[in-house]
Amino acid sequence: MNIYPDWDSSQLEESLQEISTTVWAIAKQCQGDSHCLLTLLRALECLHRDIREQLFEPSLPNTRNALSNLLREIEETGGWPYIERMRLQALLKKLAADEDPQKRERP
Repeated sequence: MNIYPDWDSSQLEESLQEISTTVWAIAKQCQGDSHCLLTLLRALECLHRDIREQLFEPSLPNTRNALSNLLREIEETGGWPYIERMRLQALLKKLAADEDPQKRERP
């Protein structure tokens, strides 16, 4: 649903592709540097939260019917946007798997 005639979907897709390319290029530059990648992920999470709280939530429809239509559209077009966080258990398992087996055998 595009309610802004001056912003067509091809312009949006092009802009989003440029953003994706830039973010991916930054991520590749950070490859192997967990602190750099963590900073990037935190920045993306912060941006996601700010857009959601300051722009998306205020733009939600104020009628039950319009809200229902939006929710239906969200479900039909890929679901709710979400930034997944790495679980602490998964991180600990990865650390244990990467640990040198000889270190584990030492007292």
